Amino acid sequence: MQKLTSQSEWIARAQAVLPAGGFGNFDPGIIISHGEGSRVWDEDGNEYVDYLIGSGPMLLGHGHPEVMEAVLEQLPRGMTFFANNAKGVELAEAIVEAVPCCEQVRFVASGGEADMYAIRLARAYTGRSKILKFEGGYHGMSAEAQMSLAPAARVNFPQAVPDSAGIPQGVADEMLIAPYNDLAAVEALLNEHNDIAAIIAEPLQRIIPAAPGYLQGLRDLCDKYHVLLIFDEIVTGFRVAYGGAQERYGVTPDICTLGKIIGGGFPLAALGASVEIMKHFDKAVVGGDKWLMQLGTLSGNPVASVAGLKTMEVLKRDGAYDQLRVIGKRLQTMQSDAFNKAGIAHQICGDETLFDIYFTDRACLDYRTASHDSPGVNETYNAALRDHGIFKAPAKLYPSLAITEADLALTEAAVHKGIEAINAL
Repeated sequence: MQKLTSQSEWIARAQAVLPAGGFGNFDPGIIISHGEGSRVWDEDGNEYVDYLIGSGPMLLGHGHPEVMEAVLEQLPRGMTFFANNAKGVELAEAIVEAVPCCEQVRFVASGGEADMYAIRLARAYTGRSKILKFEGGYHGMSAEAQMSLAPAARVNFPQAVPDSAGIPQGVADEMLIAPYNDLAAVEALLNEHNDIAAIIAEPLQRIIPAAPGYLQGLRDLCDKYHVLLIFDEIVTGFRVAYGGAQERYGVTPDICTLGKIIGGGFPLAALGASVEIMKHFDKAVVGGDKWLMQLGTLSGNPVASVAGLKTMEVLKRDGAYDQLRVIGKRLQTMQSDAFNKAGIAHQICGDETLFDIYFTDRACLDYRTASHDSPGVNETYNAALRDHGIFKAPAKLYPSLAITEADLALTEAAVHKGIEAINAL
């Protein structure tokens, strides 16, 4: 069979066999060939500085030599077993040591799966059915998570709006939606509903930071009303700090979910909590009625486990997070300074380890305020960045430890090209 080399040919092949021509994750108009360090290349040979980094997991960059060595050592020993394996146990120990709320963990294959089980675990433990989530909060692809993720219609709170076809009304009836960063709204719902099992929140909601005192306020309200607090740390875990948002902000949830970085680029995620809560995964302890069944073909996969262990080992070294924050701050400053000089209204939203720009002059506090005054400006800016060698998501920029001075210089040049494109609108 003739080898297809051009990107356009690969796109045509994808359109024939994939709905909408893609995997559902990212722009199907680009086909990535390979990555190395801080860079990726498309099938036409175009080179980019990578600020997508696989949607977060490649915090050390692509093909980090120590991670590669660990993976290559494991491969001839076996790729998956379904049974317990030592590397999976070691990874569980490392997570328990690092993450404040975790006394025990269960492995799954994806962050969305972890969030689904966290919600189910909260219901099993409390015996209650309702879940409170925040408008715009992303917690995977389960029916509960697809409530008011990106609602086009701005309905009154706490009504839940499904973002996907195929979700029955009964799911919406068990979900309560609140605006992020509004403790008064949360307390009103907790006061009104006595059947709430848990609040699920991203400590950094997409890229919207929690207001000072907000996360502790959630913790206090959950304690007051005897509701569990779930932190979705799929993104923030081992990114904003080694111990995640719990370490960074000093607030400990009852349950947390972890993903992306703990698999070192391979499919692996986890949920963790106290022994008291996690006992619901042990039928011999809680009995059949309170047992939460959970299994997965690739859960605790040894290849993903060794990749995650080595990634975490590198991140634990002195100075790793300081370096990441310096890189992130430089990326923020170079853009903000350039926009200020050009007189373009904008907000840098997020943390040095994960952020992006909203083209607006208002504060970005929740889903309804975190938006562009003109979406076309953002589209133009991101298109110009892509055209000048910068690979990122339309609404998120992930710094990595692989970023070099040359990458920062190329990025700064692309930022100025982006501003030129905006000024030409």
